[in-house]
Amino acid sequence: MDSSPRIAVIVGSTRPGRISLDAATWVQATLNRQSELSYEIVDLAAIDLPFLDEPTPAAYGQYRHEHTIRWSELVSSYEGFVFVFPQYNWGYPGVLKNALDFLYREWHGKPATLFTWGIRGGARGAAQFHQIMLGLHMDPLSAHVEAVFTDSDTDHAGRLASAERTFATTRPTLHAIDREFRAQLVR
Repeated sequence: MDSSPRIAVIVGSTRPGRISLDAATWVQATLNRQSELSYEIVDLAAIDLPFLDEPTPAAYGQYRHEHTIRWSELVSSYEGFVFVFPQYNWGYPGVLKNALDFLYREWHGKPATLFTWGIRGGARGAAQFHQIMLGLHMDPLSAHVEAVFTDSDTDHAGRLASAERTFATTRPTLHAIDREFRAQLVR
């Protein structure tokens, strides 16, 4: 449907050799397979924002740089967000925080959730990020994913061996996420 609410599946890591893009692509495909909503990949590596360089606080919405204006327009075009990221040192990737800090009002009142992973599921990074979502006045969904990820989930080159095998157990939670998004966005 052309008028389907659009949800950004934000790839929250830009690290070389990252697993985030494979994970986000799997999340997007899984959600789109079952939903009347439109889940779309937004890759921070492709957005390529510099370190925060706006001279005025984002809350004023007075953006000077073209990259910020483009980022603002892109974020504003979505009705909700799924943030997909690994846990780094009990936190979330700095590039994701930087991308969030460029904007303020664009996040307000929009439903959002997390798909994290780590040896213990990324729970600490998820907890920290949840606070950021509240600070930006997003509407966090109750359902989110904290996937357990081990060395056996990667191949000899450190790449994700099989997204399906690694993340298949999260499918019921993704269904719950989609139900929550639909309850808020489809009238």
